Amino acid sequence: MSVLVLVETEVAGQGEPGLSVVAEETLTFARGLPGDAVDAVLVGHVGLPSERVLAQCREHGVRTLFVSTDAQLERYAARAWARVVDAGLQGSGAAYLIGGGTPRGNEVLAHVASFHDVPMAANVVQIVQSDPLEVERQVVGGAVLERIGLGGELAVASVAGHAVAPVPSAEPTQTQVEQVAVQLTPADLAAQVRRSEVREAGDTSALTGASVVVGVGRGVGGADRFTAAEALAERLGGAVGVSRVVTSLGWRPHHEQVGQTGSRISPDLYLACGISGAIQHWAGCASSRTIIAINTDDEAPMVTKAQYAVIGDMHEVLPALLEELG
Repeated sequence: MSVLVLVETEVAGQGEPGLSVVAEETLTFARGLPGDAVDAVLVGHVGLPSERVLAQCREHGVRTLFVSTDAQLERYAARAWARVVDAGLQGSGAAYLIGGGTPRGNEVLAHVASFHDVPMAANVVQIVQSDPLEVERQVVGGAVLERIGLGGELAVASVAGHAVAPVPSAEPTQTQVEQVAVQLTPADLAAQVRRSEVREAGDTSALTGASVVVGVGRGVGGADRFTAAEALAERLGGAVGVSRVVTSLGWRPHHEQVGQTGSRISPDLYLACGISGAIQHWAGCASSRTIIAINTDDEAPMVTKAQYAVIGDMHEVLPALLEELG
């Protein structure tokens, strides 16, 4: 009985692709499940996996890495990618299928669950018990934790970002690569990404995977006043997120929105700058491990809910923080 993990990759700078931080967290989580081996499946890269990916798989105890070299899979298509994951399930005989709680991870796993007519638990944070399997997951933007049982022959779940810290296996393995072939239909490829563009300042859309998020609200004062927030996010290796009012005013794109109708995040650090903290925004950031609020209003909801607060103008505080960081 094994665990199959859907892993995603990222490219740092000009280097070769490697496993994302969320993928390494998910592999760490997988080793806590009651299986005798951990396998992984990688989709979306034509050709064999990079040496960096293989090295990371070995570090995390992956027995077999399933891949597909079908060129049709290079563009993201959730149902087509799910076919490859399902082929990996058949090849591994896994009783558990998990992936990172990213937009793509959740979508692909939901398709696989539908293939097998089984439920899927999204945004799981911990295993409550193993037999029968019961997990705890985030709901209502992380404001509530729900326990759910995953019985049956196949358990499918996504793991919330930063639910566990990525830790290499105590027993590294010699990962074997196995190619799988799937017969894709036009229906599998009906919905796919045709083009993607990265903003000049960098892609800040992957909020669910960021360990640090610099949040910006109406208090920023205008579309041309994000320089310090962007610089701080870059300095900390994080991403910029914004409140709904900021996107409504047209100051920033919707994919940066944090909240009930935007991304739900769980970074190690959320720095909320000029954000009042309306309940809709709180639903998207409540599961952050540490929240620091910067606001001129010492009675703002975000200030009262944060672990730490700086009462002051973000346009004075952020430059001072950047100077201190050097």
